[in-house]
Amino acid sequence: MTMISPQLRDAIGVWHDQGPPSFPIDKSDIRRWAIATYWPEEPPRLFWDEDHARTTRWGGIIAPDDFNPFAWPVPRTEPGPLAYLPQRGEAGQKLLNGGVELRFDQPMRPGDTISRRWRVKDASERDGRLGRMLYIRIERQFHNQHGQRVRTQIDTLIRY
Repeated sequence: MTMISPQLRDAIGVWHDQGPPSFPIDKSDIRRWAIATYWPEEPPRLFWDEDHARTTRWGGIIAPDDFNPFAWPVPRTEPGPLAYLPQRGEAGQKLLNGGVELRFDQPMRPGDTISRRWRVKDASERDGRLGRMLYIRIERQFHNQHGQRVRTQIDTLIRY
């Protein structure tokens, strides 16, 4: 018996917008994120010192790669990928984190607004020590207001 439901099978490869774009990124947001990330050390000057940042290849302040422009409340318009996971009563209620792959492209900068989209990249099954296991890879892409990709994230969920 397969753990890949018809709903999940139909969702594979279909892109979905994930709500409205972020608020415009502020220099102060970047600075505070960098301080929190590097604490108790001083963060790299690229993230907070405009004069220094202008001398770099970026020509100005950029956000750290792990900056999350959605760390502040932005309303969601749909439930997201969770709607395609096994539902109550279906096989696969237990969950393992199978890892995260990240790719960074254009840096996020002050003034950028970031939009995001997601899809179920693929789903497969195999037998393991815990029985039948469902591997679902969810891809998320983040783009700036110019349509440039800033980050791609692929989460692997293992259901059993």
